Amino acid sequence: MIIIGAILLIIGLVAGVGILWTIGIILLAIGVVLWVLGTVGHAVGGRRHYW
Repeated sequence: MIIIGAILLIIGLVAGVGILWTIGIILLAIGVVLWVLGTVGHAVGGRRHYW
């Protein structure tokens, strides 16, 4: 999710499409939150680790 968010963020910036930039930021933020929760030890979606 982090990689998809980063790709959409870059495409949105290069192409000048605001909605892709916004979706990229949202996906990037969600991916980082899930990654941090997984590394801390909280179960995310029934899994102990989120990759």
